[in-house]
Amino acid sequence: MAKEKEERQPAPPIGTWAPALALSWLIPGGGHFLLKKTGRGTLLLLSITSMFVCGLMMRGAMFQPASGDLLTILINTGGFIADACSGILYLLTVWLGYNQPDMAGAVHDYGAKFLVTAGLLNVLAMVDAFEIAARRKD
Repeated sequence: MAKEKEERQPAPPIGTWAPALALSWLIPGGGHFLLKKTGRGTLLLLSITSMFVCGLMMRGAMFQPASGDLLTILINTGGFIADACSGILYLLTVWLGYNQPDMAGAVHDYGAKFLVTAGLLNVLAMVDAFEIAARRKD
């Protein structure tokens, strides 16, 4: 029995999803608040912010793009992009000088991973806000 192909839906106009996506990057959960999904927005705001603050309290370092061999470039650039995906949390941390230099130690390393994970969780929140704004999800 052959499966029927799903018809591709046309891309929604940029004006329907861009504000929610931009606000979702800037403020964790902000896109959901804009889309009147306050429960999800509150959960995302609290979880991403608390994960980011825990990473800072563990004195985790923010990644910076670095040159060198391919693996070093990939790790540092990927970490930098993931850190920057935290939006205003990342921007305030850098602007106010709370970012720590990279130090040896397990706690500091876990802190850096918490900071990266907060940014990656915000990326998932951005995808969710996009799908809700594009009316692909409820």
